[in-house]
Amino acid sequence: MSRPRIVIVGAGFAGYRTAQTLSRTARGRAEIVLLNPTDYFLYLPLLPQVAAGVLEPRRVTVSLSGTLPHVRLVLGEAGRIDLDARQVHYTGPEGEGGTLSYDRLVLAAGSVNKLLPIPGVAEHAHGFRGLPEALYLRDHVTRQVELAAATDDPKRCSSRCTFVVVGAGYTGTEVAAHGQLFTDAQVAKQPLRTGMRPRWILLDIADRVLPELDERLSRTADTVLRERGVDVRMGTSVKEATPDGVLLTDGEFVETRTLVWCVGVRPDPLAESLGLPLERGRLLVDPHLQVPGRPEVFACGDAAAVPDLEKPGSYTPMTAQHAWRQGKVCAHNIAASFGDGERRAYRHKDLGFVVDLGGVKAAANPLGVNLSGVAAGAVTRGYHLAAMPGNRVRVAADWLLDAVLPRQAVQLGLVRSWSVPLDTASPEVARVPGRPEGEPAKPRPGGEPAKNQPGGEPAKNQPTAGASDVAPPPDQPGPGPDVAPGPVRRTDRFTEGDA
Repeated sequence: MSRPRIVIVGAGFAGYRTAQTLSRTARGRAEIVLLNPTDYFLYLPLLPQVAAGVLEPRRVTVSLSGTLPHVRLVLGEAGRIDLDARQVHYTGPEGEGGTLSYDRLVLAAGSVNKLLPIPGVAEHAHGFRGLPEALYLRDHVTRQVELAAATDDPKRCSSRCTFVVVGAGYTGTEVAAHGQLFTDAQVAKQPLRTGMRPRWILLDIADRVLPELDERLSRTADTVLRERGVDVRMGTSVKEATPDGVLLTDGEFVETRTLVWCVGVRPDPLAESLGLPLERGRLLVDPHLQVPGRPEVFACGDAAAVPDLEKPGSYTPMTAQHAWRQGKVCAHNIAASFGDGERRAYRHKDLGFVVDLGGVKAAANPLGVNLSGVAAGAVTRGYHLAAMPGNRVRVAADWLLDAVLPRQAVQLGLVRSWSVPLDTASPEVARVPGRPEGEPAKPRPGGEPAKNQPGGEPAKNQPTAGASDVAPPPDQPGPGPDVAPGPVRRTDRFTEGDA
């Protein structure tokens, strides 16, 4: 008798935890298949430290094959799911197609950058959801400071050393906090013109930093940011983005070469393609994480709208803590569906939150106890070490080295601007120039485009598909650090003729 097959789509917090728990409970009685575009689990909360040069990129990645020995890893991105035939159709990393049949399916595809219909944002902003984006930001910020230090033009120096972060939630707050420290350390060795220093601006339409957290944590973070020199502007956002800067909603035009988009996330577009009931793009599930009418399909993490039993009538927020806990419950309920144990409803109890503000500063409220300063920093780092499923010693070693040695501010040039577009369904994978002849486009559903991006038309100034010998338009810049060396196939969008 063949073993039942459990296919898990996505290896984020929810998918990884589901696979990890199932591999321990199944004991070889089921085949567990994990479909993911990369061969690692990314520990997202530490991504700002990668962009700021505190941690090396591989420190925040955990090998899937190395930590999930009883799970079969399939590299690829799910494109179409046939619920009636119980099949997942995917595209491999080299363009090859594949199909996985399943007895149980777990949708844990996660989330992507949230887009808003603001002119110019899709073309000139970059998100912060994947490792390629963090590597790009690290190189870009380093380059801007180096170019600013080399110029004699004060206006150009100011624009290159002005960095705008939109969104004062977890990610945006941590990016701005770490970014200010990173650039200050860089100019200490390579001074700018007299009287000038890097300027980080944090914007949000909310009335305070970290609006989703307790007000005391918000005040702590706000105080640290302002003391550090971050220009915190609440009740303000971007009205339009241009190559030379951003027009703010209060009418001010800020000259900058850097726009980091951290306004939030939206569920992976894969959920929309299933034709099942949704809640703001998230797949509706019952408290046992099963899709109503499809008992063989489970969903958890950011892609699932899970009823919050502690707050009837609402759904659990899209956070790593919920995704991690839901993954464990999902695994137990899948086992129960095969007769091993009893089903569990997902319930949660907040144990507190931590926000890393760089250096020794943080804001935390473990078990409801509000902390700040060094104590909060120690708790925050201890929490991350405990939560990571691997690389703990390496992360701790990098923290120690960062405390006693200066950071290396160098450009590796591995990720360019055109390879990490904001409007992508795959922030975890950098775009590549061209495609092998005959390679099909990834049949991935896209989200709603911004108003200035009608239809599936490529973003302005972005390379488009075509023959490699087609000459660029006269006004298109030549190859450079932020320009593709050849045509790029935008695989995250439908174009005419796509299936």
